[in-house]
Amino acid sequence: MFLPVFLTAVSILFTVLMAGYILWFYEGSFQEETAGETYDRYYMMITREGKSVFWQSVYQGAYERALQENVYVDWLGNDRFQDYSVEEQMEIAIASGVDGIIVTASEEEKMTALIDRADMEGIPVVTLYGDNTQSARCSFVGVGSYNLGREYGRQALKIMRERLVGTAERPARVTLLVNSYANSLDQNILYSGIQETIEQEQGEMVVELSLQSVDDTNAFSVEESVRDIFMGGEIPDILICLNELNTTCAYQAVVDYNKVGTVSILGHYVSDTILNAIDRSVIYATVDIDTAQMGAFCIDALQEYHDLGYTSQYFTADISLITKENVDEYLRGEEPEYDE
Repeated sequence: MFLPVFLTAVSILFTVLMAGYILWFYEGSFQEETAGETYDRYYMMITREGKSVFWQSVYQGAYERALQENVYVDWLGNDRFQDYSVEEQMEIAIASGVDGIIVTASEEEKMTALIDRADMEGIPVVTLYGDNTQSARCSFVGVGSYNLGREYGRQALKIMRERLVGTAERPARVTLLVNSYANSLDQNILYSGIQETIEQEQGEMVVELSLQSVDDTNAFSVEESVRDIFMGGEIPDILICLNELNTTCAYQAVVDYNKVGTVSILGHYVSDTILNAIDRSVIYATVDIDTAQMGAFCIDALQEYHDLGYTSQYFTADISLITKENVDEYLRGEEPEYDE
């Protein structure tokens, strides 16, 4: 009896102390860093992969749009908070009484409860990239999961035709790496897009499509999950990755296990490593997302909700496909043209 009560008390104390820290930061060093500027609102952005190039770019887009609206958006993706879970950071944000929360959510019940609690306390929540459809979130900002799945499906079929794989004797093996933390509706929709596209357009090719759960608790666990695939019996012909970290780890595993030309990678997002891997034909293609637009949409949704009491349920960021044919444009730093 004593232990559960003690643990609950410790948890409450932790949240209060961290909320106090946030308030101190907001009232103290926050004011110093912004040179005494006064902002109308203070938003907080919470993501699962704090140090990735993807989230840094999303935050930059949110930050720049927020300044245009005389709003300050803070990101709990820095070193101070990298050891805390998304749920713990949500607790901190709610206890701090911020004006709005942007969070990479999941469909887990605990996340639903946290978003609903924030809403009850007058804090609007925008779910970013990962949704929680059962919650009281005011809007979701992401990509068109079904259309993205269809694009992955088309690229997978293109690889099969080029490599002449997918026969009755030896079906083409396509594996989609999914995030283990999320019971994600978005992942299911994306998978359906891949599956339906392959079924509709495969012709006489024989394809085995499978899911592989990846433990993305940290970079090391992702590396282990990906390497397990290459140490198993049947190595896939095509690996489809849904985030920057999985793409980078898959690329490294293909090189380490001498599977270049044997395993084709369809990646996600853009980094120098991914672009160079495409240029060297190690990664077949990657999907680039207009991250600046995605970050800006989050601010737009929160501002509209505060000003009007409602906002659009969905904001969809533009995407573009990077292949060997157009990677030079990205390597030269030219501005990409995103597809609608």
